[in-house]
Amino acid sequence: MVDDIAYLSAVELVALYRARKLSPVEVTEAALTAIDRHNPRFNAYCLVDRDGALAQARQSEERWQRNAPAGLIDGVPVSIKDLVLTKGMPTLRGSRLSDPTQAWNDDAPSTARLMEHGAVILGKTTTPEFGWKGVTDSLLTGITRNPWDAGKTPGGSSGGASVAAATGMGALHIGTDGGGSIRIPAGANGNIGLKPSRGVFSIAPGLSDLSGLVS
Repeated sequence: MVDDIAYLSAVELVALYRARKLSPVEVTEAALTAIDRHNPRFNAYCLVDRDGALAQARQSEERWQRNAPAGLIDGVPVSIKDLVLTKGMPTLRGSRLSDPTQAWNDDAPSTARLMEHGAVILGKTTTPEFGWKGVTDSLLTGITRNPWDAGKTPGGSSGGASVAAATGMGALHIGTDGGGSIRIPAGANGNIGLKPSRGVFSIAPGLSDLSGLVS
């Protein structure tokens, strides 16, 4: 049953929340169970905020009980690629050059929109250093592996997001794509990646102009 829940789409989850047949807390727990099971082998996440995610899920559950969801994806568990700024979480960009002790007080526009719509943020997914190659590994976070064949690459640079999507570690995953970094891993891992047209998202701060979605 946990596996069944972990692989439900965002559309299915929202419909089940609305019908009161499933709780955001159950769904978040299923995603965290999938992370516990798969992440040690495939290395999709470089940071998991278990306590924060469960707290957000409980808040979402309360909103659904009042039939007052915050937005279109209230209670849907998501991840953020480690190039995209997320308030309260380090964004190290896969690099040992980044200072993890600095203040993390900003959200990229894509992160802010997710929060406004009630998404449950599970954590940050792996990327090669600064997202600049078509495989996903770095000296900071190690090698991310393809879930269909752990001896092969999941592609990059949104490899962590794509592996998370393929293994039930969340329903939606924010990636970035300047030259195939969503599309390559989506093809390598058997899931769907969307790169929006340039200009759809704000270019500030950081690399948020490249943000897209893997599901």
